[in-house]
Amino acid sequence: MHRADLLPLDGEEMTSVNHRIIHHPVLYQEIIHALQPERGGFFVDCTLGTGGHAWGILKLSSPDGRLLGMDLDAQAISIARERLVSFGTRATLIHTSFVTLIEQLHKLNWNSVDGILLDLGVSSFQLDTPKRGFSFLQDAPLDMRFDLSSHVKASDLVNVLSEEELTSILSRYGEERYAHKISREIVQNRPLNTTFELTEMIEKAVKNTRVKERRIHPATRTFQALRIAVNRELENLEKILPQAVTSLSPSGRLAVISFHSLEDRIVKQFLRRESTDCLCPPRQPVCTCQHQAVLLEITRRPIRPQSSEIEQNSRARSARLRIAEKKK
Repeated sequence: MHRADLLPLDGEEMTSVNHRIIHHPVLYQEIIHALQPERGGFFVDCTLGTGGHAWGILKLSSPDGRLLGMDLDAQAISIARERLVSFGTRATLIHTSFVTLIEQLHKLNWNSVDGILLDLGVSSFQLDTPKRGFSFLQDAPLDMRFDLSSHVKASDLVNVLSEEELTSILSRYGEERYAHKISREIVQNRPLNTTFELTEMIEKAVKNTRVKERRIHPATRTFQALRIAVNRELENLEKILPQAVTSLSPSGRLAVISFHSLEDRIVKQFLRRESTDCLCPPRQPVCTCQHQAVLLEITRRPIRPQSSEIEQNSRARSARLRIAEKKK
């Protein structure tokens, strides 16, 4: 068993920083085992959040392992900076999008890295900060921005886009069955400026449908779709994956945690493609694509949280971890 498996969650480090509540990172032990941090290694946490995974990586790569942490959320960066202060200059934390990965590595003069983590989606810290507007369970302005310095908010989409454009967003990013009904209700009743106002319109739009039989709240898919659109999440995911592979050292590992089928599908297809030597049609007798596999797919099926973790953190139930290793 790799020594990373023996690393416990430190109670003080993992629960609070200066009395702020800090959430346990999803699939923590699995990520540590996947990346196998050791002394002298170079690692990147592309979605730093409040620093939970980063803390474990830095702990196990002592005394001289280095970590670059990036995040769009300046508030999360601030908390992570406090949490990781004991690691000193071994941790470089930057408020930026992970699509600038190669640029940031060049600035640090890092030619390649031994492990890269992507923990996608909205964090518990963001969900539990009501004024950020990510949750339909708390009344707040319709914001949903990861980066509070960006210009487009969820309220801008809801109140400006046409019914057809809204329907497209809800269908594409939320896979919402009743996208047209919801979009029509929104357009007929706007402006909508708070999470509760939007949730009320969604419930009104689907009240006579079979949506009540769902296991999820009727607003779930709409809120997901708007958040993805505001933050350009799927577009950025497609940009970061090739950069991550380019940045890995031989035998370096990429670990990606996704939380819904749209993200997971992109990750799965990318890893499958980059683990395949030929992409020509199966019946084609001679390869003409000249594609060469650069990855070894470690997980053909995603790793899911254990029941014990889900009991402690219900938000972990939809997490899916995929791992790949760069070929030598």
